Amino acid sequence: MPTKFLESLGGKLAENWAANILTPAFVFWMGGLLAWVWRFGRKPLEDWLKQQPESLLIAVTVTGLLVIAVSAFVVQRFDLSVLRFLEGYWSRWLQPFRRWMIQQQEQDFKRKDKRWQTLADEKDITNEELEEYVTLDGQLMQFPSQINRFMPTKLGNILRAAESRPYDKYGLDAVICWSRLWLILPDGVKKELQEARSSLNTAARFWLWSLLFIVWAVWAWWAVLAGLLGMAFAYNWAVDAAGVYCSLLESAFDLYRLELYKSLRWPIPINPKQERELGKQLTNYLWRGSDDDRPIFKPLQ
Repeated sequence: MPTKFLESLGGKLAENWAANILTPAFVFWMGGLLAWVWRFGRKPLEDWLKQQPESLLIAVTVTGLLVIAVSAFVVQRFDLSVLRFLEGYWSRWLQPFRRWMIQQQEQDFKRKDKRWQTLADEKDITNEELEEYVTLDGQLMQFPSQINRFMPTKLGNILRAAESRPYDKYGLDAVICWSRLWLILPDGVKKELQEARSSLNTAARFWLWSLLFIVWAVWAWWAVLAGLLGMAFAYNWAVDAAGVYCSLLESAFDLYRLELYKSLRWPIPINPKQERELGKQLTNYLWRGSDDDRPIFKPLQ
């Protein structure tokens, strides 16, 4: 490409280009260009570039940047849909496979739980067995407390377990209570949660871009391999990001749930048993309301 053309782009555009050069959208379209060159060779592209006026090359570059930006915006709209798919919320025609996958998750859980129980019952435990016990304990925490709530994927079980744990411990349904609790969290806590959720969404987006990358297989066979490797990497990234996000989510309930009670003028529980009962009542109150005369609201301070 002519030197004059590169200089005409200007320093600011070059900075923006460098800042966005490694985005999944950019990699996707550049991968398509490489696949085209792989199929047809460099000479047709070089000859075309030499024949075009500088103004047209600028227009093509700007158009290319716009395509990258617009495609990135469009794909980002599918973050939640992709994430739910990776969790295991699949269409009806995939239900037989979904049931089989859940059975595999159940078997994996039972196998790990049995080994964990065996190690827990041992009186003289070696360092290797202690390490295995700790590892299994962490892995079992990534499953929902009830087997009938298992999901077909590891990612789905991690997120479902995070949804279940506040109810198991405090009687608070995370799905119902979270939007209310979020509004009273400190800004620093919100920022940590937003960053963790952003990492999870980015992983889901990268998975979708990797899936779309396979389309370039029409020109280059290696696009399939690159796409599959990208999907595997993105899924493992999502699993790790979900672990961090869910840990922060659970911690938010652990540390700030009483602020939810106070904000709603709900009686503060005085022991764990009472808390579970009051938590269930509070969840039902937020979901459906109530015309009961109990509990008595705390007076405004």
